[in-house]
Amino acid sequence: MNDFRAIADRVEIEALRGEFTDAAMMRDRPRLASLFTPDGALRIPDIPAEQIGREEIITGGERLQSQWDFFVQNTHPGTIVLDGDTATGRAYIQELARTLDGRQGLNYAVYHDRYQRTEEGWKFAERVYEIRYLDTSPLAGAAPQAAPAAPAASFADPASAERLERAAAALRANGFAAEILDDAAAARARVRDLIPAGAGVLTGASETLRLSGIDDDINTGDRYDAIRPRVLAIDRATGADEIRRLLAGPDVVVNSVAAVTETGSLVLASGSGSQLPANAGGAAQAVWIVGAQKVVPDLGTALRRVEEHALPLEDARARAVYGSPSAVNRLLVLNAEPRPGRGTVLLIREAIGY
Repeated sequence: MNDFRAIADRVEIEALRGEFTDAAMMRDRPRLASLFTPDGALRIPDIPAEQIGREEIITGGERLQSQWDFFVQNTHPGTIVLDGDTATGRAYIQELARTLDGRQGLNYAVYHDRYQRTEEGWKFAERVYEIRYLDTSPLAGAAPQAAPAAPAASFADPASAERLERAAAALRANGFAAEILDDAAAARARVRDLIPAGAGVLTGASETLRLSGIDDDINTGDRYDAIRPRVLAIDRATGADEIRRLLAGPDVVVNSVAAVTETGSLVLASGSGSQLPANAGGAAQAVWIVGAQKVVPDLGTALRRVEEHALPLEDARARAVYGSPSAVNRLLVLNAEPRPGRGTVLLIREAIGY
């Protein structure tokens, strides 16, 4: 190998490492995965985490990126040792990050790399991330807002097709099944497909379910073992324990949410909290039906939607129906679904409920 070939190889490998940082900063996980060989590996032993192959690198990275408030990575030059069509090297990393749930910090790390020459040029065969320094003290700075926060009036407007797709992709990366359907009628039919006859089904107190007809399908027919009619027939003074057990662990819970974020989280609000255990994990299967107006950019906006939009509407309904006000006494945030196949989110292109 002549010196010019060696120089060209070094330049290309250095460019590969720079491309990795750019793809991470731009949250372009498919591009980042394309920088690896098909069976390439990205390993972080300190977590521990391991992603092998491009599909795992895409999925794992999207799940991580959906949790970021902001992320900054700087790559500094390291070593490159060429050996024909393979090479090894180290790259030095500095990162600042904060997640949507408030975790934050500064770290310095080393990537221990193996590279492979391919027909498409040099690729990573393996990157092993070693943390050398970690500081989790609160960061003094913040990510500037790219645009003003959405006004409350926008909470009633359906999200665009692009935003629905972004929310669905983030939900899938977080372990939920997510489908986009044209209207409430399609969601009503899909619920029937998803829930086996004879299942014990709990419905949440939801305008979305009422307006779509899903509530009637479950609670007034004989296809399912409907939990809510059974609960309403029990004396609350003498049967409180039975009610609690029925609500906590049904076969299936069907509900809506107050908001779904484009980062793949679901937010439910409740006055009593009685329906939250089944949604959180007590039910073996969960189906959430969500109108397009409930899609918001992030968790902060989701909480604003609860307080500024959903609560006033629910309060008016509660006063009219029950003669008493409503309140947000319990909040449930589902950031991921650890049990594959348990949770399905049906996103509807139209606005329904509140």
